[in-house]
Amino acid sequence: MVGSIISTALSGLAAATKKVEASASNIANIQTSGSLEAGQQAPYTPITTQQTAITDQNGAGQGVRSEFTPKEQPFTPAFDPDSPFANADGIIGVPNVNLAEEAVNLIVAELSYKANIQTIKVAEELSDELLSIFDEKA
Repeated sequence: MVGSIISTALSGLAAATKKVEASASNIANIQTSGSLEAGQQAPYTPITTQQTAITDQNGAGQGVRSEFTPKEQPFTPAFDPDSPFANADGIIGVPNVNLAEEAVNLIVAELSYKANIQTIKVAEELSDELLSIFDEKA
């Protein structure tokens, strides 16, 4: 049982790590613009994470799986006639990244790390308590 609790918490830690990776990529590429015309270099496509529950054959929770997915409406048009990516009207595509949203994602990931680490600590305490009960009976 303790192993199951720990593996569930570890999957939560992995999901939080993916969330941090997505936000870091989005923040690092916030100014990676490109052309909105087909066949040209496109702007950076921001990513997000999507989590799905992992269950056993009985439907009991076994953790979470997290995957990167492209953000809906990944670019927005911007006026920059001096850009090499500008069309005849001076329009380029810029990544649709919201720094406030990315900051919130990082805070959520931090809280997820803390919660999952606390879960692992409690599982260890329960395991230690169980072993001490067996030692007392021996």
